[in-house]
Amino acid sequence: MSKGTVAIIGKPNVGKSTFFNYLVGQRLSIVEDTPGVTRDRVYGETNWRGKDFTIIDTGGIEEKANDVISIQMRLQAELAIDVADVIVFITDVTTGITPDDRDIALMLKKSKKPIVLVCNKVDDFKKLENDTYEFYNLGLGRPYPISSAHAKGIGDVLDAIYEYLPEKDENDEDKEYIKVAIIGKPNVGKSSLVNKILGENRSIVSNIAGTTRDAIDSKFENEHGKYIFIDTAGLRRHSKVEENIEKYSVLRTELAIERADVCLLMIDANEGVTEQDTKIVGKAHEAGKAVIIAINKWDEYDKENGTLENYTKDVYNKLSYLAYAPILFISAKTGQRVEKLFELINEVSNNNAMRIATSVLNELLAEAVAIVQPPTDKGKRLKVLYMTQVGTKPPTFAIFVNDKKLFHFSYERYIVNKLRQEFNFNGTPIRILVRERENDS
Repeated sequence: MSKGTVAIIGKPNVGKSTFFNYLVGQRLSIVEDTPGVTRDRVYGETNWRGKDFTIIDTGGIEEKANDVISIQMRLQAELAIDVADVIVFITDVTTGITPDDRDIALMLKKSKKPIVLVCNKVDDFKKLENDTYEFYNLGLGRPYPISSAHAKGIGDVLDAIYEYLPEKDENDEDKEYIKVAIIGKPNVGKSSLVNKILGENRSIVSNIAGTTRDAIDSKFENEHGKYIFIDTAGLRRHSKVEENIEKYSVLRTELAIERADVCLLMIDANEGVTEQDTKIVGKAHEAGKAVIIAINKWDEYDKENGTLENYTKDVYNKLSYLAYAPILFISAKTGQRVEKLFELINEVSNNNAMRIATSVLNELLAEAVAIVQPPTDKGKRLKVLYMTQVGTKPPTFAIFVNDKKLFHFSYERYIVNKLRQEFNFNGTPIRILVRERENDS
């Protein structure tokens, strides 16, 4: 059987995200005192007693809420329940059983899934543990007292979860999946693209900029391969990042970039490349990630002869350091050219992980040096001795020379261009490390 999935369910502000963050060991979910801060499903991975499993943190369920965001939060929670093997229902011991708790308990019983009932905020076990007995009235069995904030009682909950998890599958490896972070400003269509690919309403989509605050993982397989799409919160300009919630969203996007194999920068065709776009994708470039530029809403853009070529030229002018990144014009709404993304993702991911034999590299280097002689300075000539690959993701090469000071940036760029001509390297940055070594070494 495959790796198990555990969904964390409960009304807003009962400590679901604090519990989730403790289990995954990272601050993946936003923790604030404001109810409803976690609005989408957020995925994390953890292990207990040798079993790996996925945890899903969800937005709080409010039965009587009727605003658009709250209704969609409930839908996201229901989707999480559908895919889960085990459900952890978190309640708040300090409030006792509320009408929302009763409604959620009824919904969970209908799911026919194993349920682990948790009473959170039992910060003082001597004083509050007896208060948990009231929760037997929900008809879900034993309530487990915990304090997420102080990490008390969580081991007992994990033991209860463990009993319901499928047996460990030695062949189930996420290494087979290409992780794709979808990055960009708020409201450029990132969530719409994920939903189009997955065929389900995976992320909350509305015309409110920044609706997706959390980075969300979605596994997807098709004839092209296996993928994990990470839909990130849109990065705003730092001057506008005033609330803690927005600061966490910026941090989470940066963490999503670090986790990704490929970063897909989405740009609104009607707005073009903005300063925010250059800063966002600059983080991916600096992290050495493979990059694809997707121009979204191309179906809405007014076109005439030469429009595509001129638009492409303008993008590369504004993102000059991303000359290696392929551009694809898409529409997340209609699905136009979305299918072509998979071939590009595979290509740039493979290029980012490409390894080349030292003998092949030095044949290329000898040819490059013969065509363009290394520079001289004050009568001293640069001698390029040999080159070897020292890393991947991104492809990283060490070039050994007699004098590092003579190895000008222009000559480095020349060598990089020769590598690209010979081995493609479409979609990935290349890093060069210059090392000094004497001729007779």
